[in-house]
Order: sequence, then C-alpha cells, then structure tokens
Amino acid sequence: MGKRLFDMMVAGIGLCLLLPFLLVISLLILLFDRHNPFFVQQRAGREGRIFSLYKFRTMKPGLATEKHGFDAGKTSRITPLGRFLRDTKLDELPQLFNVLKGDMSLVGPRPEVKKWTLVYPEKWEIVHRVKPGITDNASILFLHEEKMLAKADFPERTYREVILPQKLKLSIDYVNNRTFWGDIKILLKTIKSVYTD
Repeated sequence: MGKRLFDMMVAGIGLCLLLPFLLVISLLILLFDRHNPFFVQQRAGREGRIFSLYKFRTMKPGLATEKHGFDAGKTSRITPLGRFLRDTKLDELPQLFNVLKGDMSLVGPRPEVKKWTLVYPEKWEIVHRVKPGITDNASILFLHEEKMLAKADFPERTYREVILPQKLKLSIDYVNNRTFWGDIKILLKTIKSVYTD
C-alpha cells in the first residue's frame, strides 16, 4: 500500500509539473514526424496480465514492431527526434500514466512483450509476482542496450542468450529483496546514469 501511494503521488505530481513539457514533445513529433505522438504496445505485467504501455513515438510506424516487439539491433526506422528522446529517456515519460492507472510502478522489472516472456518461463513466473516498473537495475545496467544489439552479428540471439538472462537475474533479485529505500536508490541511480553518462 505504501509503495502504491508513493507511486501515485510521484506520478501525479510529475505529470502536473511536466504537462507543458509533454505537450511540447507531442507537438514536435506531430510537426516533424507527422504521426501520432504516442506509441502504444501490449506488454505482460503482474501475473502475466497484458496491458497497454505508453511511450512517445520514436520510430516510423511499423505494424510488426508495434504488435510483437522490437526489431533487435535495427535502428533504421528511428527518427532524428526519436533518437534524442531515446538517448535522454524522455520517450518513457508517458509511462507515468501507466503508473497512475496501476499497470506499473515507478520501480520494478521492465515489462516485456509476450514473445520474450515465453523464453525462460519459469523465471518470468517469479518476475511477474510484482508490478513492472519504469526503471530497475537492469535498465541501468543495459542503458545502452540498443547500441550493443546494433553491433551484434546476431542481435536477436544476443538478446535471447546474453542480455535477457542477465535482466531476469537482476529482476528476480529485485523481487526477492525489494524495499522502499531500495526503490529510492534505484530512482536516484537511474537519474544519475541517464544524465551524467
């Protein structure tokens, strides 16, 4: 209950303060990319329930990606504005709406598309005991995941066999050892890693 109240308070205050900024980003996407500024994708949340995750659009529309996941290592569809939003993680800000709705928490394992939750299902069963989050230790460790995959000879295999197992290990550790102050530490580490890296 305390975690939920904290999430609602921070997300609510954050959206109120950032609303003009969010509107500016939306207008810039409409102006330069001429597409819906929001990207909506189905992800698996607590207990494996599917929910709609919100982001600012950073890529030219592609039906396969929006339905089933990312094209590992493929960056050709990322727009110039989208690149800036991704590098600064501003594309994640609409997920504050997910937090208010109760789909997500500020801190928790990152939600995946169903495709990847079918890999290592016994581990996902543990991860899905808690709400997914906007950030976690895996997000910090793999802050530049996209660049890593772009350099890989076989990006999808690299994600499946190298990156995803490490993410799941960190996620399970979070599930088994989560605390309020631990969440605060992860939030502060996230801000530091994004804007000082």
